Amino acid sequence: MKKVFLFSLFLVLGLVLSQCLPVWLGEAFLTAEKVAKTLMFVCLAFIMINVGREFELDKTKWRSYAADYFIAMATAAVPWIMVAFYYMFLLPADLFGNWDAWKENLLLSRFAAPTSAGILFTMLAAAGLRREWIYKKTQVLAIFDDLDTILLMIPLQIFMIGFKWQLFAVVIVITFLLVIGWKKLGTIRLSQTWKSILFYAVCIVAVTESIYLLTKWMMGADGAIHIEVLLPAFVLGMVMKTVHQHGNRDEKITGMISYLFMFLVGLSTPQFIGIDHGHRITEAVAAQPMPSWEVLVVHVIVVTLLSNLGKMFPLFFYRDRQLEERLALSVGMFTRGEVGAGIIVIAMGYNLGGPALIISVLSLVLNLLLTGGFVVIVKRLAQQAYGLKE
Repeated sequence: MKKVFLFSLFLVLGLVLSQCLPVWLGEAFLTAEKVAKTLMFVCLAFIMINVGREFELDKTKWRSYAADYFIAMATAAVPWIMVAFYYMFLLPADLFGNWDAWKENLLLSRFAAPTSAGILFTMLAAAGLRREWIYKKTQVLAIFDDLDTILLMIPLQIFMIGFKWQLFAVVIVITFLLVIGWKKLGTIRLSQTWKSILFYAVCIVAVTESIYLLTKWMMGADGAIHIEVLLPAFVLGMVMKTVHQHGNRDEKITGMISYLFMFLVGLSTPQFIGIDHGHRITEAVAAQPMPSWEVLVVHVIVVTLLSNLGKMFPLFFYRDRQLEERLALSVGMFTRGEVGAGIIVIAMGYNLGGPALIISVLSLVLNLLLTGGFVVIVKRLAQQAYGLKE
């Protein structure tokens, strides 16, 4: 619970400073912003490598995972689509048929899809459920949930850059990474101390940024190839032969990097009012006026409810299990964390803004604050299902 509280605290602190620093620093803020964004992507790559390290499957039983992947995919897709439609209804009616508005909202609403695997596993283990069906099934669903979130970012990225020749280069790179990730799953021995993983993260950011800058220099901004760090970092974690125990120091440093990432996500949030963040791909969503705080709070609550309601999809499957187990599994999927924040970072990387971005960030904060309640609900449902004592 301490980790969840600190996630929320640092995200809110960064959000508050994002509204103040542009005024305090003036022109110097642009330089600070560039440094903060680079550091943020390094932290994101670090986190995604660790998410990939959790991706452990028995490839000889791949057919048995088909149903789980479908359920995980739907569990990620349903809240995403529900929130995307809600964001569309917030726009003027004449924009409902506007493709630019749809593609921006599809990206902005993707934050609602991923379950925080790290928080969820820690939560269930602390509740004494490591040997129970709930723990084993959430391990599979949460990891597939994250994988599906990353894979569905690919068509979203294609939508954002348009059908250009760079699209084929991106698809080739993505296909190559996925093939390598599956063939070499958990087979490569690499150092997995926090220093090593941080070094890998820096290298990934350096390579992806170099590709972008080189192609931009050669062919201009419209010809630049932009590869997000999510998939390369995740695949690197996948191919590592995972070593889980490194000691308290590694765990503490890893936690600190996650807190720093959440702070930087908040810090990168555009000012609510009164600042131009440069050229945007389109103005369909970003140009919408900011509502009053009262209206904003209502939207945050509705989006949070919709995103969690959509995560209830597993309740309708696994009928051979008790209702309490299925309900506990579904509520456990409510947890959000760094991957959801990472999607917001990607959206900001495309210079998207407006009320939908602010609602997404605040909804993530609210969901983090509610995680303690989710923990209590899952624990009590599991105790009822398995006859465990308080």
